[in-house]
Amino acid sequence: MPERLAGGGQTPRTHRQQCHGLLGDYAGMAAVLAALIVFFALKTEFFLTRDTFLAIANQVPAAVVIAVGMTFVLIIAEIDLSVGSVVGFSSAVLGVVLARASWPLVAAIPACLLTGVACGLLSGALVLRWRIPSFMVTLGMLEMARGATYLITGTRTQYIGSQIQAVSSVSLFGLTLPALIAVVAVVAGQFVLSSTVFGRHMIALGSNAEAARLSGISTARIRATVFMLCGGMAALGALITTARIGSADPNVGTGFELQAIAAAVIGGTSLMGGRGSVVNSFFGVLIIAVLGTGLTQVGAGEPVKRLITGAVIIAAVIVDHYRTRLSASPPGPLSLRERG
Repeated sequence: MPERLAGGGQTPRTHRQQCHGLLGDYAGMAAVLAALIVFFALKTEFFLTRDTFLAIANQVPAAVVIAVGMTFVLIIAEIDLSVGSVVGFSSAVLGVVLARASWPLVAAIPACLLTGVACGLLSGALVLRWRIPSFMVTLGMLEMARGATYLITGTRTQYIGSQIQAVSSVSLFGLTLPALIAVVAVVAGQFVLSSTVFGRHMIALGSNAEAARLSGISTARIRATVFMLCGGMAALGALITTARIGSADPNVGTGFELQAIAAAVIGGTSLMGGRGSVVNSFFGVLIIAVLGTGLTQVGAGEPVKRLITGAVIIAAVIVDHYRTRLSASPPGPLSLRERG
């Protein structure tokens, strides 16, 4: 009889079945995105224009890299509510060292990224040391990071100018550097998740933490690393956002954590852990961006936009609930070949 998954009770799928399942998920997400584009194209003549897609392209890169980190955190059955404030804090550090301390860009960028990694490391350490739910720890980090942002900036926007905007002006094959960074983050994130031991250990931890620990997986190391990665991706999103607007706004990043969670959930990442896809989270970001832009163009006000976006998120959670129930259901009778 085939090997059983620890704690799962289900027969593992072959590599070919897994590939077919992933392709089916990607096709489903792509179909939803295409349907939205067609719908808004029929509703307004301005949707299928260069300006619209440029606006979406400017929104997407920072949201994509943050969603990659959030997907990893959700897969290990944790959550990080602090990423929006970490974006603000990392952006503030970047702005202060460039505008006030006159650091060169090659030194300021590592300072920005290390700020995010340090925030993630602190959150992970607190979760591990005192076994406090990550919801509470990162809620506290949300407030701490935003407070630190206001302190070092004096609640004033740090104007940087062309020095940082040069980052977003670089392009290759028609794609800006932030867009290229987002694509690389998605490809690398999905590769780590699907094709590395670390990725398999993340899924095992999220599926059954005790079984993962008993099988010899260093669950503490996995958790700490994932929180650090999430903080680093938030800082990378801060770099992209700061480069786009040419300044470090102390309020930047507000609500980014909700967007990242929404994108991951719409993409099928389970809130209970153990299942997720970086590529589908990318589709989730695109769906949210297209939905927001399209609703704006058809004249929907902010209350209506938030109402519809919230309904889409709730629908995704309901779908995830039934998908989890189906995957947890006992396997059917074994065929004669399986019994042999």
